[in-house]
Amino acid sequence: MKVFAKSKSRRVRFESFELDLDTSELRKNGRRVRLQDQPGRLHTLLAARPGELVHRPEIQKALVEEGLFVEFDHAVNTAIKKVREALEDDPESPRIIETLPRKGYRFIAPVEWIEEA
Repeated sequence: MKVFAKSKSRRVRFESFELDLDTSELRKNGRRVRLQDQPGRLHTLLAARPGELVHRPEIQKALVEEGLFVEFDHAVNTAIKKVREALEDDPESPRIIETLPRKGYRFIAPVEWIEEA
């Protein structure tokens, strides 16, 4: 019988939040913060690449199933608004997610990577 080791969980910590990059589960001070699927995936995409500009076409590819028609700009704007609400991040004075108009978004909060077995 083969025994497989549990894969390592990838998590990041920033401010009072912790995010599991594999499940998109967000916690604030240990309590779960609910995010719908698309906002959760968008948040995970950004948090996994702190300090990097994530361009809108990359976001579209990550969030929208191929062949599915959606009003992409509206979908991304709604998703980023919900992420900011969950993180209590003001778009006018961002601490966590910065908008680069017509380009994309950047996760700007300092991130601590947590690796566990």
